[in-house]
Amino acid sequence: MHHRRHQALGIAAGAIADAVFADPQRGHPVALFGSAVAASERRLHADSTPRGAVFAAGWIGAGSLVGLVAGVVGAAGTAAAAFTALGGTSLCRIGDQIADTLDAGDIDGARALVAGLVGRDTTTLDEAGICRAAVESIAENTSDAAVAPLVWGAAAGAGGMLGYRAANTLDAMVGYRSARFQRFGWAAARLDDAANLVPARLTAVLVAAASGRPADTWRTVIRDAGAHPSPNAGVVEAAFAGALGISVGGRTVYAHGVEDRPALGDGPAPLAADLRAAVRLSRRVQWASAALAVGVRSYSGRYLP
Repeated sequence: MHHRRHQALGIAAGAIADAVFADPQRGHPVALFGSAVAASERRLHADSTPRGAVFAAGWIGAGSLVGLVAGVVGAAGTAAAAFTALGGTSLCRIGDQIADTLDAGDIDGARALVAGLVGRDTTTLDEAGICRAAVESIAENTSDAAVAPLVWGAAAGAGGMLGYRAANTLDAMVGYRSARFQRFGWAAARLDDAANLVPARLTAVLVAAASGRPADTWRTVIRDAGAHPSPNAGVVEAAFAGALGISVGGRTVYAHGVEDRPALGDGPAPLAADLRAAVRLSRRVQWASAALAVGVRSYSGRYLP
């Protein structure tokens, strides 16, 4: 019981630290982890699904082990793990910066900012394209960078949070459908999909509640989410679209080719005001999920670790 209370206190402290300080600009543990993954990938890469599965499992196991050790340290270790795993505040700050830059008429500056959020080619995007990219990223990363780490923290403490962050980082690095990673990155992508199944749907529930538009949110999720190629991104993007009364999706240009994404939502394409509304909604969802995680970790039954 005391162990779970310490972990709950640590999760709360880590969430508050993320809200106050956001991600450090230099020496972020996730960036250091990513550098180590990249170096080992260059040495160990092969066009092999089993080899990629061992690679992914090894790094996720390493992240989980570091988290378990942090959890044993106590509330301070769990707080450090939560602060490392959470990235929602930086996400929202960039969203606001993009909206400010657009309102100032600096479309090139907005393109440069949104390029830091998304993997698509942003060099020719207009205001609607920039805002669409930013809203889609805020929706997906509200789940990936805030709700999901907290869900895993509620379920498995510090080990769950850092194991999840390792899986999500691996997916971002090798989970592409490019020629290099079609096979090697397959396991990383599937593990990330599995890790986000529950968090994405919880995010949609929280979006429906926090927006005050539950009927519009759920109608859009039920009708549109399944058309998206991702089993999780479609759910949260459709939820945000329905909640905000906008539409997202459409032609998306990546370095590896063009994808025609399905349209999600009924409204117009988002503009700067809609991007600001998405940021406000994301912040409400993040605080709600933090409160839930702390409550679950504090008062859950004896079967949680």
